[in-house]
Amino acid sequence: MKKYNILLINGPNLNLLGKREVEKYGKLSLNKILIKLKKFSNKLNINLFNIQSNSESKIVNNIQKSINNIDFFLINAASFTHTSISIRDAILAVGIPFIEIHITNIYSREPFRKFSYLSDIALGVICGFGIYGYKYALNFSIKYLNSKKNN
Repeated sequence: MKKYNILLINGPNLNLLGKREVEKYGKLSLNKILIKLKKFSNKLNINLFNIQSNSESKIVNNIQKSINNIDFFLINAASFTHTSISIRDAILAVGIPFIEIHITNIYSREPFRKFSYLSDIALGVICGFGIYGYKYALNFSIKYLNSKKNN
């Protein structure tokens, strides 16, 4: 069975998980979340790579470097979701399928958070389920990749 390479991209301020607005984002740090996700991804036969950056250019560069190396993206672009045409264009340029993830329900928050530059090109959007959204996205990604392999 092929082991898939999935890149988890986390955008601005997600390095502050566990410290910032814990009532919205929870008490777990990004590192603790990543440890749990790596264990889970090993059970699914996934090589999970991750980046977190507060820099739009670093995220774009990592997306571009993914050609021929990454099978699928999971992306929580955070505030870049609502502002970054560059990230959108990079994803379109590499042609790698992805799921957009948000810890909170962006549709129940401020009006500016309800618009996403990524949603219409994503396979799907998972939001409002806390950190479980990452796990849901991993589950879907392996099913999606296996279905593409079998067709």
